[in-house]
Amino acid sequence: MSASPPRLSPLGDSALLIVFGDRIDPALNRRAVALSNALADLPGVTDRVPAYASLTLHYDPGVWSHDGLVETVMPYLADEGGTALEDRHLLIPVCYGGEHGPDLDEVARHCGLAPDEVIARHSSGEYLVYFLGFTPGFAYLGGLDPDLATPRRAAPRSSVPAGAVGIAGEQTGIYPQTSPGGWRLIGRTPLRLFDPLREPPCLLAPGDRLRFVPIGPDEFESRLKGEAL
Repeated sequence: MSASPPRLSPLGDSALLIVFGDRIDPALNRRAVALSNALADLPGVTDRVPAYASLTLHYDPGVWSHDGLVETVMPYLADEGGTALEDRHLLIPVCYGGEHGPDLDEVARHCGLAPDEVIARHSSGEYLVYFLGFTPGFAYLGGLDPDLATPRRAAPRSSVPAGAVGIAGEQTGIYPQTSPGGWRLIGRTPLRLFDPLREPPCLLAPGDRLRFVPIGPDEFESRLKGEAL
C-alpha cells in the first residue's frame, strides 16, 4: 500500500505546514522526521518542528515566499525514499519507586499490578521519540504497554524534578528540567536531558529509540554526581 501524498498549507505568514496523516503512527512520524533532517541545511528556514504526523517549517519571509518554499520542498517529497533516517538506540537508566517514583504504588493499584511488575513492563519495552515539546528536551514517547496506561494526577505538582519519568494516559515521558507537571511519577533518571551549554543541547531527538534500564539508589546518586561535574 503506497503512502498517501502529504498536504501542504500555510501556517500564518512565515510557516509551512506539511501533514502526512491524521493518526499517531511510527511510519508517518518517520516521514516527518526524515524530511526535517533532509531540510536541515536549507537557507532561510529558521526552525523545523516535526510532530506526530506533520512537519512545520518556519521561514524568513525575506528569503522565501510560501509558493517558493513549496516548490523547493516538493522534490524532497517526491523522493521520500532518499530521505534516510539514522536510527539511534539509547539506554536510559532509571531508579524506580521510592523518593524518585512517588506515584509508582498508585500506578500499580490503578493497573491491578504489583509495583515490580509495573517496573518490569515499563523497562521491557522499546520507545520511539515522536517529537520534543512542552519544555526544551521533553520527549513524547510511543510504545508504552497499554496495561500501564494511567490518568494524569487530578492536581498537578508545582515542581517536578529534572529527570523524572512519568506516565500520563497512554504515554510515558521524561522531564528534562524542573517544572510543574501532572504526570504520574514512577522513577527518575540521573541523565541530563537538556543542557543549554551542550551541543546539541537536547540528549534525545525525534526518531530516536530508547529503553529504560532499572538501577538502584546508590548507582543513581553516583551517576547524578557524574552528570553534575
